[in-house]
Amino acid sequence: MTDQIISKVRGKLGHITLNRPKALNALTQEMCEELTRLLLEWERDEKIGAVLIDGAGDRGFCAGGDVILLHDSGKAGDDRAEQFWREEYALNELIQRYSKPYITLIDGVVMGGGVGLSVHGQHRIAGDNTLFAMPETGIGYFPDVGGTYFLPRLGLDIGQWLGLTGARLKTAEALEIGVANGYIPSDKHEWFIKALGEADLDGSDNAVIDVLDKFHEKGPMNADLPAALTAFNEKDVPSILNALDGMSGEWAEKQAANLRKKSPLALSVTFEAIKRGLDLNFKEAMTQELDLSLNFLKTQDFYEGIRAQLIDKDRNPKWSHESVEAVTDEQVDRLFKTTANPPLKFLN
Repeated sequence: MTDQIISKVRGKLGHITLNRPKALNALTQEMCEELTRLLLEWERDEKIGAVLIDGAGDRGFCAGGDVILLHDSGKAGDDRAEQFWREEYALNELIQRYSKPYITLIDGVVMGGGVGLSVHGQHRIAGDNTLFAMPETGIGYFPDVGGTYFLPRLGLDIGQWLGLTGARLKTAEALEIGVANGYIPSDKHEWFIKALGEADLDGSDNAVIDVLDKFHEKGPMNADLPAALTAFNEKDVPSILNALDGMSGEWAEKQAANLRKKSPLALSVTFEAIKRGLDLNFKEAMTQELDLSLNFLKTQDFYEGIRAQLIDKDRNPKWSHESVEAVTDEQVDRLFKTTANPPLKFLN
C-alpha cells in the first residue's frame, strides 16, 4: 500500500488515482507495484466490470518515471534501475492484455511512464489540456514503456517523428493521430466517472461504450499534420535530416534543428528500435526494451542528458558523438545486446 495511489470501488468500477500532483504524478516503483496489485485483484473480482485511471491535480495525468533514481542507480552500480524497469514493463504488458475494459483520462501532461499507463489500454480519453510527448532522446535515452511497439503502429513516419523529436501533441493532434481515441471536456470528467460508477458494468466493452456515448464529444478538429512528415520515412536518421534540410518551410526547419540538439546515439538507437518494433509482438518488444534500458546505463549520454536537463539544468549536454553521421552500426547494435538475466517475466 502507498499513499501515492488512491483506489476505490464505485459500484462496479475500480477507480485508481495517481496521487503525486506536485511531481505531475510521475511513477515510482511503489506506485507500479500497487497498480499491479490492484489490476490483478480487480481482474479476478467478478464484481468489478471495468477499471479507470486518472491523475490527481489539474496539471498532469502522469509525467513519466523517477528518472533521477535511474541515474543514481546506474552511477552506483546497484539494481534499483533494473528492478524499477522490470516492475514497470511487466505492468505495461498487463495493461496491454488486460481482460476487462481499461479506461484512462489522459488530461494534462502524459509523458514517459504515463504513456505506458495509457496508450496500451482500450479507452484513452483526452481532455482539454492533454499534452502527450515521449521526449526521451533529449536525455540520451529512447522511448520505452512499450513505445517501440506503439509508435510504429501509428505509421512509421508519425512514430519516428514522435519518438525521435519528442514532439508535443495537444488534444486535437492526439485525437487525429490516435494516441487518444475519445474526447470528453475536462469539466465533465467527474460526471463521467460518476456515471460509470452507477452503470451496470459487466466486463464488456459495450457496457463502457454505452456510458462513453453519453459524454463523448467530437473534440477540437484543427490538427492538420504537415506534409513534411514524409521525411521521417527515410532509411536512417542522417537521411531524415537530409530530407528535412531539402524541404522548404518553417516546420521542416524546426524539426531538423530539434533533432540536432538530441543525443546522436539515442536518435540512432531509437530509429532502429522503432523500425524493429513493427515486426515484434508486445512481449518481444518489452523484452527488447529491458535489454536496451540496461545497456543505456552503460552509455555516457544517459547520464549527461539527465545531468543537463534535470540535475544541473544547464540545457547544454556534451553528447558522445558530434552528429548522427558519427554513430556506427556497431555502436547501435551493441545496445541491442541481450543483457537481462533472467529475461523479463510477465504477469499472466
